[in-house]
Order: sequence, then C-alpha cells, then structure tokens
Amino acid sequence: MSAKTPITVAYGDGIGPEIMEATLRILEAAGAELAVETIEIGEQVYLRGIETGMDPSAWDSLRRTKVFLKAPITTPQGGGYKSLNVTIRKALGLYANVRPAVAYHPYIFTKHPNMDVVIIRENEEDLYAGIEHRQTDEVYQCLKLITRPGSEKVIRYAFEYARAHNRHKVTCFVKDNIMKLTDGLFHRVFEEIAAEYPDLEHETWIVDIGAAKLADTPEQFDVVVMPNLYGDVLSDVAAQIAGSVGLAGSANIGEHAAMFEAIHGSAPRRAGQNLANPSGLLLAGVMMLVHIGQPEVATRVHNAWLKTIEDGIHTYDIYKPEVSRKQVSTSEFTEAVIARLGEAPKVLKAVSYHSDQPMRLWQRPAEVRKAHKELVGVDVFLDWDQGSPDDLGQALSRVSEGPLRLRVITNRGVKVWPEGLPETFCVDHWRCRFLADEGQTVTPKQVVDLLGRVLAAGFEPIKTENLYRFDGVPGFSAVHG
Repeated sequence: MSAKTPITVAYGDGIGPEIMEATLRILEAAGAELAVETIEIGEQVYLRGIETGMDPSAWDSLRRTKVFLKAPITTPQGGGYKSLNVTIRKALGLYANVRPAVAYHPYIFTKHPNMDVVIIRENEEDLYAGIEHRQTDEVYQCLKLITRPGSEKVIRYAFEYARAHNRHKVTCFVKDNIMKLTDGLFHRVFEEIAAEYPDLEHETWIVDIGAAKLADTPEQFDVVVMPNLYGDVLSDVAAQIAGSVGLAGSANIGEHAAMFEAIHGSAPRRAGQNLANPSGLLLAGVMMLVHIGQPEVATRVHNAWLKTIEDGIHTYDIYKPEVSRKQVSTSEFTEAVIARLGEAPKVLKAVSYHSDQPMRLWQRPAEVRKAHKELVGVDVFLDWDQGSPDDLGQALSRVSEGPLRLRVITNRGVKVWPEGLPETFCVDHWRCRFLADEGQTVTPKQVVDLLGRVLAAGFEPIKTENLYRFDGVPGFSAVHG
C-alpha cells in the first residue's frame, strides 16, 4: 500500500461541515490515500479575536502538508474582519486560481450545452493587493498593482495547464486600451510567453467585449487567463451560465502549496438541514487528487459523480422534474455517488486523468536586466477646495523653480489646467504634474525642495508619485484631455 498523502482539512461554517463530511466519505470510498489533519477556521475563530480567522497553529499544519482542502466559511459582518481566502492566497503564494466551468446538458439547465471553459485567474495582486486610502473629504483610492513576475507566473501556468490537459487555445482578457501600463504589462507578458507555445492558439480580448462573448458564445473559449478582479467576476459568471455556481470547484496553486475549495459560500440558512449539494467541494477534491498524484482515484470519483448526475439523482438546488429522477438529501447524494464508483457516464463525457501530465512552472530568472531609470518629474496630489483650476495653476506656477515646472493639473484624471473646459466637474483632489524639460533629469532633493515650496505656499500635499523614464520610455500615464 502506498504511503498516505498528508492534507489539511477545514470543515468551515454554515453548510461546510456537511459537504466536507460528504466529500471525504466519497474520496475515502474511492480509495484515496489521505492522512487528514483537521484545523479550525472561520467565524468562531474570528469571534475569538483572531482577525485573520485562522489560529496560528493552523498555519503550522499548512506548512507541513502544503495541501489544503477547505470548506466555505462565514466572515462576520462589520468589525473590519479580513478575508481569510485573500490572506491564505497571499501568505502561501497561491498565484493561480483555476476554475473549470462545464455544462452538464441535458441534466442541468444551461443555454450553452457545449460549454467547457477553464478560467485561470491571477490570485495575489491587482486591486486585491488591498492598498486603499481615504485622501480627501470626497476621494478614496485603491491601488492596482500588476507585476512582471506575478503576470509571468500565472500566464505560464495557463499555457502549461492547457498543454497538460489537451486544451488547444489560451485567451487573455485585459483592459489595456485604458490601463496601458498595468494591463498593458499583463498583455505584453502574455504575448511573450505565448511565443514559447507554438502548438497552442492564443488570442487577446478587451475584457468588456470578451466578457460579452463569454456570456453569449462560451464555446469560442477554452482556457482564459486574466488579472485578479476580472477573473473573480467572470469565473462566477462562467460557472453560473454553465449551469450553477454550486457545482464549481476551484484550485489555488502556488510554488510551495495548494488550496482546493468550492467557489460558493457557506449558505448559513441551509446549514444543518441535510440539503446542501456537496458537488463543488467534491470536484475541488478531484482537482486535489490530481495535484497530489492520485489521478486514478480522481478519475473514479469524477466519473461516479457524472453518472449520478446523469441518472437524475439530484439535490434540491438542481432538481428539475422534467429531467431529474429523484430529489435527494446531502447524505443520499453521497451514497449515490459511492454506489456508482467504478462506473462511467454514457451521455455525459467521461473523464480520464493521467499521472503523466507534467507542468513546467515559473521560476525566477537567475539574472534580470535592470532598466536604466531616470527621475524626470513628480505628480503632487493636493486636498484643496479654495477656488478654480486657474487659481490653483497660477499659485503653483509661482513655486516652480529649477528644472521642475508645473505642466498640467488634472481632477479625477482629466486635464483642467491649462485650458481646461468649464464643464468638467471637479472634486477636492488635484493631481499637479511637475516635469523637467525633455532630455533633462531631476534629483530627489529637487523634488523634496519643491514640496517644501508647495507647503510654504499654503497647500497640503496628500501624496506624491515620482515620475521616471525606464530606458527612455515614460513610466507614467499620459493625461486625458
């Protein structure tokens, strides 16, 4: 008998304990070799005053096993509680969120019976870096961070996943017609990595029209990779149009650990009633079995689940009298899957996982060439409501000295000085761009001296952003207007 693979299990909140018990029963009955370590996470841990929702001893288990099967949790409302999922993903470096969205027509209703899409979402950065500030009475800010290593990791994973799972195309969703630097970097890295996979088709869509196409004709897509926020939204959309969010499992993959979960929530109103559908967590368990090198068991479980769905044995959430044969409880559904272990569906497509699916994951290069970086200016942000854009422009023009000259003032990103339009609506948050002449550079001390003059003139700088050229290319956005 092979050695059992240690995994960390959390039963979670709401329906979590019921669906975790069902999932583990099915995996065990299928022959999964698992050594389970149980930890407590979620609502009760939050309420004990642990703001992450996870006791420090739980981290020891995760570091030891490096594999986490997690049921949904409830985050208490109010009180500034942090998202446990985000905390785990960042702390363990789980950079790729993998969410298959598959139609099970005709047994589960969908307008897209041939849909079979995998969304791969960047999992650590973008707006989910969680760096937010209130800067003035009227303006709040959230920083969007896109990094080259973060983009390279998830995009390479998407191509490797496609190749390992016999997929034929990888699509990238971005919004780089607007966010030319951040989403522009993600798009550029996508094209660079795509060139290494000539056996796979690749394409890029602007996310708004791409999302519309995904909702209308998902059959056009295969594997879709995208930054964090778009992936969060569209993976739920994809799961729902495939049939039900309640059926979708999710894998969170990192260099050193992995977490597997259903994408739905804890549904506390259904807790303790033996009603919940364990399918999302069970399919996450299938993904876990593949990850830990037990593909034969994964195949057995997945096919038994497909046969159960095909036989019309359905929980309340997917039960339809016209296609379902029997409405069952959580425990009855569990028994039905176990009874079909070793069987395969006849109408739905059977699955077959293999142990020979190697994936070449991202590794940090031994040496990275650094761009030549030159400081050429500074954006000074002010909290100010004492007059018009022209008043502000005239006052700040008087503090310009040396190479740093006031060139433009924007409000909410739109130019309002010089020669702004009187119709432009303004709030109390102003970006004042001081730039050296073309070909000139400035020193950090000159920036600090400028800020001193701005303060002496009676203004309150709330933030600054130094403006750099990298290898002669501006590392800052142009101004609208």
